[in-house]
Amino acid sequence: MAEQTQQRAAAGHRAPPVHTDPDDVSLETALLALADPVRQSLVRELAQAGDWERPCGSFDVPVTKATLSRHFTVLREAGLLEQRDAGPKRLNRLRRAEFDARFPGLLDLVLRHDGTA
Repeated sequence: MAEQTQQRAAAGHRAPPVHTDPDDVSLETALLALADPVRQSLVRELAQAGDWERPCGSFDVPVTKATLSRHFTVLREAGLLEQRDAGPKRLNRLRRAEFDARFPGLLDLVLRHDGTA
């Protein structure tokens, strides 16, 4: 298995992202994921886009590529985001229905909040 992963990396292939089912997410994990202003911005932009329309590189946020990747990982681990590879791009989908079923109203609060005090 490790050899296959190394071969894929050498060939320029990324490992597919691991997704967390929202039913397996604690309230604390969900709140921590949504507490960060950059992640709130990503969630808002994804809520306005259609499923699988937004590649990771299309977000205009003031962070490095590595930091942006970490933000996407936190959102995936909180059950908010699903990603899939399409050639060289990684496309994103907000798992709104699934997340709303687990935490009714929480995502609506974040989407209504514009980031100002």
